[in-house]
Amino acid sequence: MPTHHRRTRKAVIPAAGLGTRFLPATKATPKEMLPVVDRPAIEYVVAEAVRSGLDDVLMVTGRNKRALEDHFDRAYELEHLLELKGDDGKLRQVRESSELADVHYVRQGNPLGLGHAVLCAEPHVGDAPFAVLLGDDLIDERDPLLARMLEVQERYGGSVVALMEVEDDRTHLYGCAAVAPSGEGDDDVLAVTDLVEKPEPGTAPSNLAVIGRYVLAPQIFGILRDTPPGRGGEIQLTDALRRLALDPALGGPVHAVVFDGRRYDTGDRGDYLRAVVRLACEREDLGPDFRAWLGEFVQEEGIR
Repeated sequence: MPTHHRRTRKAVIPAAGLGTRFLPATKATPKEMLPVVDRPAIEYVVAEAVRSGLDDVLMVTGRNKRALEDHFDRAYELEHLLELKGDDGKLRQVRESSELADVHYVRQGNPLGLGHAVLCAEPHVGDAPFAVLLGDDLIDERDPLLARMLEVQERYGGSVVALMEVEDDRTHLYGCAAVAPSGEGDDDVLAVTDLVEKPEPGTAPSNLAVIGRYVLAPQIFGILRDTPPGRGGEIQLTDALRRLALDPALGGPVHAVVFDGRRYDTGDRGDYLRAVVRLACEREDLGPDFRAWLGEFVQEEGIR
């Protein structure tokens, strides 16, 4: 069956990274479990997949990631204690993560890059299109990026990446795309004609950077198996997608949804702190008091 006639029902979340940018906090705690306000970052990502209609989630993990499995499992002792205390509010919060999705796990084994992590998902995914969500990128729930990408994949087939404009001096931090009009009249959809992983400064094909959301045709698995190590000696997903973009006969075209919404890069310490502040300010239960304090703090700092 053509890939554009198959519904995407599964999401893959690579979560095997060591989180070295957050040491020493991540020495014994997975970076995906770092709290963003009062929920671990990984829960926001799983919730996004579920909102988009994907409640079958595979996490590709590695050593020292047991906390991820525990978080999405039942905590019977804690639930029993909260029941005895009559604390229904906290009980609902504790149960929410374990009831959020049908979560599965596979270990990557060797840290051979994002492309290899995606390849580890093949036995679970099978021969249907699937979504990949990187845990470092949080997309605001008011901006349904993944849902839009799933629509585009169903319409055009092939694979879909998410692109976002970045400053020219930051293109070397991302995979960057060469693009052309899709020819179908969708203002936010482009055809990807080439991809370069972390181009040298001044050589990027555009300032449109690939961010951490993908909807992939299952043919990507065969291409990944034949993709040699690239940047950093790792198997790069960008390199495999480049082959599809250059030769759509291998597995359909590669399209892009251009995103201009709210994205929080929790893989960067500064952006992580900004994400916590922004999301806390918007919370009904925390926002009013926190914004008042933040205003006072900024004013005091300005006086100094």
